[in-house]
Amino acid sequence: MIATSILKVSTHRGAPRVWIEGRSAQRAGFEPSSTYQIQKRKDCVILNLDDTGRTVSKKSRRGRVIPIIDLNGSDTLSPVAGAEVVKVVFHENRIVISKVASHQRMIERLKRLKQKLQSGEALSTGGIAAGAGVLTYASHEGLTSSGLSIKVKLHNEMREDLSEVAIEQNSAMDENTMVLNIPLQELAFDEETLAEIGPVDILELGLPCSGASSSGASKLGLSMAEQHPDVGHLVVGALALIAKLNPICCVFENVPNYQKTASAVLIRQQLRDLGYETQERLLSGPDFGSVEKRKRWCLVAMTRGIEFDIEAVRPIIHQRVPIGTMFDAPELVEDRWSEMKGLKDKQMRDIEAGKGFRMQVYNGDEMSINTLTKGMTRNRSTDPKIAHPTNPDLLRIPTAREHARFKGIPAGLIEGLSETTAHELLGQSIVTAPFVALFKHIGESIRAWSGEITNTAGQLSLKLAA
Repeated sequence: MIATSILKVSTHRGAPRVWIEGRSAQRAGFEPSSTYQIQKRKDCVILNLDDTGRTVSKKSRRGRVIPIIDLNGSDTLSPVAGAEVVKVVFHENRIVISKVASHQRMIERLKRLKQKLQSGEALSTGGIAAGAGVLTYASHEGLTSSGLSIKVKLHNEMREDLSEVAIEQNSAMDENTMVLNIPLQELAFDEETLAEIGPVDILELGLPCSGASSSGASKLGLSMAEQHPDVGHLVVGALALIAKLNPICCVFENVPNYQKTASAVLIRQQLRDLGYETQERLLSGPDFGSVEKRKRWCLVAMTRGIEFDIEAVRPIIHQRVPIGTMFDAPELVEDRWSEMKGLKDKQMRDIEAGKGFRMQVYNGDEMSINTLTKGMTRNRSTDPKIAHPTNPDLLRIPTAREHARFKGIPAGLIEGLSETTAHELLGQSIVTAPFVALFKHIGESIRAWSGEITNTAGQLSLKLAA
């Protein structure tokens, strides 16, 4: 290879046109007045120097004659039809014109999707920085409810204890799920492991929020999320991994502040260049029928050509219930009540000092509850508390079982775990209802692209997209 260029495909008289000029063509032997033959293959156009054929044109630039090759016409450029830019590789006596790598990979994943939908093969999903796989559970529920067949291909989580919970107690996973206890920044460049994984159709990414959350940034004195010494750089590995696994769709979820980070800018722009359309939305539990008022930023990157509208995601649960209906039975919590005198005294001091901190106390009649965090067992003053039904002096911390119900997470996922570990797992997790609805809509969008349409008579017809 002598040189490579990325050239724009223009339009001339209604037909595509590729204009090649300059030193690279000359170095490849395409001198002015030389002749060449055009050879079309399935995925490229090849120009070979030959004694007969088209003639290389010329023009003068700064007193020097340079070659010009003007390729135009839908037939001539049919192997690169639809491309906005092309890759031009200059070899000795030969020039090869093909679609750029990002375009080729976009076509590859659409073809892979079409083949799977046509054959009935399950689509593969993967969770990155997945914890115990709560987002994986939500994606599995949503995608299967859309009518797609799904298998969880991989689960990536650095903490082995959380991965063990996922593989043993998460109903979305099975014995064929690959568990990768590898740091994301290592996995993204581990060619041996990536070769074992192969392509993944739908990827979920829950990158650590420590640098983007208000508390994390304040604690470490960070001026930007990317300054976090342990997780600030993980967006690099995430984007590299997406490029390797080539999913049809990928979903990022994080704290709302993440949308303002430099990492989010990189995600939007790099995925755009990889052939995805990105859309974003803040998803709130109560908006989707859940009781916990947790908001999460969500970015969906869908391959161009598949229509998707994140604003069209609608609740599956249409009626909320009072949080008291999710409380544990009285006999299960009878030993958990206390006066919490220290916290009450602190609240009085805060009030006297003009501070805004107040304890959050719930009696069960409320239709929502504020965010439950991973540090619930530390009994901090701002974490939600439950009031005793008859004794106004007594309070308690929500149990892990209640925490799971508030978030819509199956109780089986925390079975056998200590309260501390269970709250830690749950506090770092999503509220499931918004994401079940999101992935259901993703699945419906994929099926709509494939041509599966239920007509008014209720009959299903299949016409795969070209």
